[in-house]
Amino acid sequence: MFWFIRRLLLSIVLLWLVFTVVFLSIYMVPGDPVQLLLSGDAGAADNAAVEALRVKLGLDRPIYIQYADRLLGLFRLDLGNSLVSNAPIINDIASRLPRTLELIAAAAVISLLIGLPAGVMAALRRGRAFDRAASSVTGFAQSVPVFVIGTLLVLVMAQMLRLVPAGGYIEFTEDPVRHMILLLMPATAISVGLAATVFRITRSSVLEVIPLDYVRTARAKGISRNRVTTRHILRNALMPVVTVFALSLGSLLSGTLLVEFVFNWPGLSSMLIRAVNARDYTSVTGVLLVTAALFILINLVVDIIYAVLDPRVRR
Repeated sequence: MFWFIRRLLLSIVLLWLVFTVVFLSIYMVPGDPVQLLLSGDAGAADNAAVEALRVKLGLDRPIYIQYADRLLGLFRLDLGNSLVSNAPIINDIASRLPRTLELIAAAAVISLLIGLPAGVMAALRRGRAFDRAASSVTGFAQSVPVFVIGTLLVLVMAQMLRLVPAGGYIEFTEDPVRHMILLLMPATAISVGLAATVFRITRSSVLEVIPLDYVRTARAKGISRNRVTTRHILRNALMPVVTVFALSLGSLLSGTLLVEFVFNWPGLSSMLIRAVNARDYTSVTGVLLVTAALFILINLVVDIIYAVLDPRVRR
């Protein structure tokens, strides 16, 4: 219990540090958001109007007071209002967050379905054609940026073969089949890098377990090859795979940034890009904080699970 409390407090401190760094970084960016909001395409805005709007938005106060207000707002789950629409940011995030989480979950499932069995097969066929081919493909997959993979998928699957739409979004309740079709390509683009990682970790972990004594004993008893693979090799080789996979889930959040833009998927990343272009500082801060909180939460859950599976971690 003490270990859990200590880890939870550390996560809270990390979230506070992220908030502080993001808040200060945003306000160090050149440019006046009020001037940008009022000027638009009509040129420079009137000074009186700029000052009036700055007072209305509370941007005329000292930066430490703004910092304290925003920090206290976090305890009330209040991320502030958008500088552009003056609407509560939490509402926009609440509608977009499930879409990003759905994209991450689909990418995680695809990466497991591809990387895990391919890694086991490559280890059992070490040095053969499948092992060499799969290792080469995963090396290439890990080196290609996610936005390049997304662009290639659009070019090949949507424009050349015309098998799926190039992008877009539709609610699952409105059309479940079309929703899943639109989800497939962006999720696949994000999953490629993680699938390659799962493949490599699975292959190396299985290769470490195969020569152990209990595996040779099971084979000497005449147990079938499939049963030895599933019950004796794979089960004992999964611990490092689970660890690396769980810790890599946080990295999928960064992969959604460009993929949502390429496939026009209305998640948190598209909201972040829109807020950056509009110099909507409060929206940028809110999205970054939610993303950081998700990343910290994922790592906290992984640490707890790993501590339950291996008591040595708690010590």
